[in-house]
Amino acid sequence: MKAIPTVEQREFASALRALLAAESPVPLVRALNEPDADRRTPALWKALTEAGVLGLAVAEEYGGSGGSLDDLAVFYTEAGRALCPTTIHSSIQAALTIDQLGSPDAKSTWLPPLACGTARGTTALWNARDAAVVSAPLRADPASTQWRLNGIADYVADADVADVIVISAAAQGRTLAFVINAEATGVSMEPLAMAGGHRAFTVHFDDVMVTGDALLGDAAPSALRRVANAAVALGSLDLVGVGQAVIDRTVEYTTLRHQFGRPIASFQAAQHLVADMHIALAAARLAAHAAVFWIARGRTATRETAIARMHAATAARLITLNAHQLHGGMGYVTETDLHLWTERARLGSTWGGGADVAASWLEETLDENSEECR
Repeated sequence: MKAIPTVEQREFASALRALLAAESPVPLVRALNEPDADRRTPALWKALTEAGVLGLAVAEEYGGSGGSLDDLAVFYTEAGRALCPTTIHSSIQAALTIDQLGSPDAKSTWLPPLACGTARGTTALWNARDAAVVSAPLRADPASTQWRLNGIADYVADADVADVIVISAAAQGRTLAFVINAEATGVSMEPLAMAGGHRAFTVHFDDVMVTGDALLGDAAPSALRRVANAAVALGSLDLVGVGQAVIDRTVEYTTLRHQFGRPIASFQAAQHLVADMHIALAAARLAAHAAVFWIARGRTATRETAIARMHAATAARLITLNAHQLHGGMGYVTETDLHLWTERARLGSTWGGGADVAASWLEETLDENSEECR
C-alpha cells in the first residue's frame, strides 16, 4: 500500500479543508447541539453535493463521481478535522452499503438519489457496540409480491434526518438487505440519550410492508462484515482528523501561552507530551489507511480493521487528554471549543467498538490462522 498521499490526494484534501472551513465552521457545529437545530444543514449539504462528495465512491453509471474508498479516506480525515456533521457520514455509508450489497437494478434505483443529494440515508446493519455482530435485527415474511418487516433496530445514527434506512432481516434461513423509507407506515423512532449533541435512535418496524424494489438482495455475514469494517476503518480516519486538529490547536496554544516569562512550548515536559501525540497519530493514520486500502481491494480485512481501531481509539484518548493537560484550566472551559473535538473523539472511539472490542476481532483472526495451520 502507498502510505504517502499522491499529489491528487493532497490537492483534494486541501480543497476539502477549504470547503469545510467555509461551510462547517465551529459556530455551526456548536449550533447543531441545540435541541431545535436544523440538522439537515442545507448549505453544507449543497456544497458537498456540488463537490461530488456524497457519491464519491459510487460509479458514474449510478450518478456518482467514480472514486474509491481511498478517496473517501481523504474526506473522512478532513471531516474529522472540521467536525463535519455525522449526517454526511451516515448517508455516505448507506450509499456504500447499497453499492456493496445491491443488485444492478437495486443500485440503479437507490444510488442516484443518494449520490446527487436528493435523498439522505443511514444504516442499521451491525451492532453499534460491536461491529462484528451483524445478525439481522428484523424478521422478513413474504406476503404475495411484498415483504412484511418486524423488529427493532437500536442505535441507528441520524435516523431523524434520513429518507431511507438500509437494514437487514432474517427470512426463511437467509439474511436479506432492504432499503426502507424512513416515513413508511409502521416505522417509528425513539431518540436515545447521547453525549455531545450526537443523535441516535431506536427504530421500530411494526408490520412494515415493502415491495420487491426495496430488496437489495442476499446479505451474507461475510459481506455484512466487510461493509461494517469499511465503516470502522473510515471512522478511524475521522478520529485521525480529530487528532490532527487537536494537535494543531494545542501547538498553537502552547506557543502563544507564556509561563515564567517564556512560551510553555519551550518546556521539555510540554514537548514530550506533544511528541507522544504526534507519534500516536502517525501510527493511527498508517493503520487506518492500511485497512481502507485492503478493503478497497476486495478483502474483508478484519485484522487490519482491528489494528486501525485499536490505534485510532488509543490515539484519540491520549491526544485529547494531553491537549487538556497542556491547555490547563482553559481546556475545560467550553468557550475554548476544545471539548467539541474531545466529544467527537469519545463517540468515534466507541461507535462500532472501542480498542478493547477491536482486540477481540484481532483474536478472532489469530484463531482463524491457527485453524488454517493445523
